[in-house]
Amino acid sequence: QVQLVESGGGLVQPGGSLRLSCAASGTISSSKAMGWYRQAPGKQRELVAAFTSVGSTTYINSVKGRFTVSRDNAKNTVWLQMNSLKPEDTAVYYCNTLGPFFPWGQGTQVTVSS
Repeated sequence: QVQLVESGGGLVQPGGSLRLSCAASGTISSSKAMGWYRQAPGKQRELVAAFTSVGSTTYINSVKGRFTVSRDNAKNTVWLQMNSLKPEDTAVYYCNTLGPFFPWGQGTQVTVSS
């Protein structure tokens, strides 16, 4: 069973940057679509960025131009580079497939505040 471990979150001022990492304990096929999700307090979890099964990337409008998703298949790792962070990006961030899901990891908290 693949286990996902997210890291790299923290407290950052508006306009700052963070790079999140997601390490998988098992092997994930390079063709497996992977995504980054976030869940803010009182809100549903949402998909914010993803690698599709054909290798392209997709982002929700609110993070386009600020977030970049990348992956290293040999290391079973997916990253999310987040620039120009805004307070509304505050959430717990998770990685997972686009479905069916692996067990969810603990996530990593991102707090954007001055």
